[in-house]
Amino acid sequence: MRLILLGPPGAGKGTQAARLVEKFGIPQLSTGDMLRAAVKAGTAVGLQAKAVMDAGGLVSDEIVVGIISDRIHEADAKAGFILDGFPRTVAQAEALDELLAKKHMELDAIVELKVDENALLSRIEKRAAETVAAGGTVRADDNPDAFKVRLEAYRAQTAPVSAYYASKGTLKTVDGMASIDDVTKAINGVLGA
Repeated sequence: MRLILLGPPGAGKGTQAARLVEKFGIPQLSTGDMLRAAVKAGTAVGLQAKAVMDAGGLVSDEIVVGIISDRIHEADAKAGFILDGFPRTVAQAEALDELLAKKHMELDAIVELKVDENALLSRIEKRAAETVAAGGTVRADDNPDAFKVRLEAYRAQTAPVSAYYASKGTLKTVDGMASIDDVTKAINGVLGA
């Protein structure tokens, strides 16, 4: 199973990806997580990306596409993968199409979580509060100002990706404002699982 989860920041892509990982036994390839791991490890890519990510911005296509290309070659991704947070732009979607064609791979599904953007800020604030309550560290981009930057970037750059896949007839949408369990059921229905 190879699929993409789309939706604005805070839509629940990470939560749903974790459930799909458990169900299908395939890895979640979150560019954000991979970049944060690179930042934590102090790699060259991590240092380049740190300032951009902390401000809520998006790293370059070249870096992201390179990370995805390398990652889908790893053994745990042979049976499939879930792309969470990628592609972020139509250029990345086109680059992904080219990359997969060269590797003789196809996507099984592109699922978009549709949400009420006005409710997302409170969702982000709740996530930050829950992280603190659990003794964790809140992501630098999980604050109202950085979230607004991320949402504006999403509208400008990533929302057109949905239109790109819709024009190809491959986009499936799910109500991301439903309960977590209902969103999971809807995604499973779309996947025929």
